[in-house]
Amino acid sequence: MNKNLYRLPAEWEPHKSTIICWPHQKEDWPGKFAPIPWVYTEIVKNIVPGELVRIIVQSQDERKKAQKCLERAHVDLNNVEFIITQTDRGWMRDSSPAFVKNGNETAAVKFVFNGWAKYSNWKKDKNIPRTLSKVLDLELIEAEYKKSTIVLEGGAIDSNGCGTLLTTEECLLDEKVQTRNPGFSKKDYETAFKKYLGITNIIWLGKGIAGDDTHGHVDDLCRFVNKNTVVLCREKNSSDENYKVLEENFERLKDARLEDGSKLNVVELPMPKPLHFEDLRLPASYANFYISNRAVLVPTFNDPNDRIALNIIKDFFPDREVTGIHAVDLAWGLGTIHCLSHEEPA
Repeated sequence: MNKNLYRLPAEWEPHKSTIICWPHQKEDWPGKFAPIPWVYTEIVKNIVPGELVRIIVQSQDERKKAQKCLERAHVDLNNVEFIITQTDRGWMRDSSPAFVKNGNETAAVKFVFNGWAKYSNWKKDKNIPRTLSKVLDLELIEAEYKKSTIVLEGGAIDSNGCGTLLTTEECLLDEKVQTRNPGFSKKDYETAFKKYLGITNIIWLGKGIAGDDTHGHVDDLCRFVNKNTVVLCREKNSSDENYKVLEENFERLKDARLEDGSKLNVVELPMPKPLHFEDLRLPASYANFYISNRAVLVPTFNDPNDRIALNIIKDFFPDREVTGIHAVDLAWGLGTIHCLSHEEPA
């Protein structure tokens, strides 16, 4: 493959499959694990009419349990494939490789996953790119810069498929909290992302939303919905801790330009009311939606803004079913639909 021709596709481009990992790490949802497999079942049920769903399971026994859930919900198992391999957690957005296109060929770019530079249980997850590249029969490319491997999670970036990428300074540049690549500058990321993802233009936002365990992932904050439009979360309540952060990001986007120099179209997405469980604020955001071939799955929170968010997103995907997935329990794991899924391009 010619490394100069890599391109990171947009999520709305055709998929060959969606990759998820069946939930097994009960510590991610302490005291609230029981409903989680049924939320995953609902997600799979909405994706399989349009594409294959590859489900990672820990063992043959877990495969049987997952299959039983799916059968009880009348999920079409003809479009489900199980991959048996060990993982620590199930957040496929972050531990999977970045799938890039080179003409009609697909390759898997392996960035290092290190538990969001926060947790210690990531040694098995670190192997997911190698496992998936073997199963999918794809070339695996190790992302390196200045002779060092590059740490990056999929939720930290979002692309329009044409060379522009969204990310946050909080996630990639903070040198004190959850530091991914010590000493990396914006210039370093620009060089690395151009080489491995074909990115020619980076739009840097500031901070992510309150309650975000990843320290600033962009997929809870701002997402491309077509090649020149993003939806950005806005908070109307000026006393909410998200208010200033989201306003600052909105100001940044006013001046943002796309890869061809044209202006970015910015559409507001509401925020749900603050979601707490015990004494913890959870990262509840409508921006954590997932675009599959036939459906767009949007997290919902028993909130009046659920309907507003669904209608805003529906405007951009008239040919797909835009479906709300109840995510109050899911968010207790500090991530929702986009965090747990990863597309494999067609």
